[in-house]
Parts: sequence; C-alpha cells; structure tokens
Amino acid sequence: MHPYHHPLFCKFIVYFNENQDYFECHEVLEDYWKSIPGYTKEHPLTAFILLATGMYHWRRDNHSGAYRTMLKAERRMLDFASHGELYIEEIDFQLLLQDIHQALENVKIGHSFVPFKIAVSSKTLKCLVENSPGQLELLPANSDAVIHKHMLRDRSDILAEREKKKGRPD
Repeated sequence: MHPYHHPLFCKFIVYFNENQDYFECHEVLEDYWKSIPGYTKEHPLTAFILLATGMYHWRRDNHSGAYRTMLKAERRMLDFASHGELYIEEIDFQLLLQDIHQALENVKIGHSFVPFKIAVSSKTLKCLVENSPGQLELLPANSDAVIHKHMLRDRSDILAEREKKKGRPD
C-alpha cells in the first residue's frame, strides 16, 4: 500500500483541506507515524506533522512558532527525494512546496493566516479521501473549537503524566 493511502493519512488530508483542523491533522498523523516500526523524526510523515503544527500556530498569530515549524517542514519535504519518489507521488508536491514557501513569506512579514489545500493528483487517493469524510465529524473551520483546540480539550491525562515525571529522580 502506498503510504498516502493509509486511512490516517486520508483523514489528515480531509482535516487539512476541508476545515483546516490542524490540531487533528497533527493527532492523526502522529498516530500513523508512531505505528510505523522503527519510526524516527526524520521520517517523511513528520514533515506533514510539522506543517500542520505550523499552520495551527500561524492561525493563532504565533508567527515565530509558525515560521520555525513550517521552515522545518519545508526542509524535510525538500529531503523527500532521499526517500525515493514515493513521497512526492499522489499529491501535487511542487504546488505544496510553493504554497509552503508563500506561507513562510507571509508569516515572516506578519501577514494574517491564509489557508491552502494539499492538492491530490492521484485518482486512487482522491477516492480514498472523498470516502473519509463520512467517518469524520468536521467542526466549522473558523470556530474556536478548531482554532483553540489544544486549550479546550481535556488535558487531565497529559497533566497527570507530567506530574508523574516530576516525581521521578533524573
């Protein structure tokens, strides 16, 4: 199976393109990435995770965080060639690089958030993505529930884990 045909990557595309829920983009791709045996931070999927994170920061007017994160995403995508042609297939990769470059320019000069879509060029991937939304409940794109998701979610498990780690001797 092509790595972009994985159901979690298809969900990522839906969240990214349909309602710009970049927090969910990050969540679903992180689950996919961590399911890969021997996953590393250099894996191509991390470029998309970083892109989603950068877009989330930009929308929330964290320009410095957005710039740093999207620059890392762009650099990792430019390294896709070292992983073979696989990660530049199925999507309009050149357009994606152009959109990221334009977003970086906009962030650098302090422009307001402007979303863009990841253009799908493969009929197979288009079909898989089109069939994903039926399984997803998409929140309105410009709602607080999407824009400020990390602040509105239940974080008790994260906070408990942090407290547990504080109690451990280094």
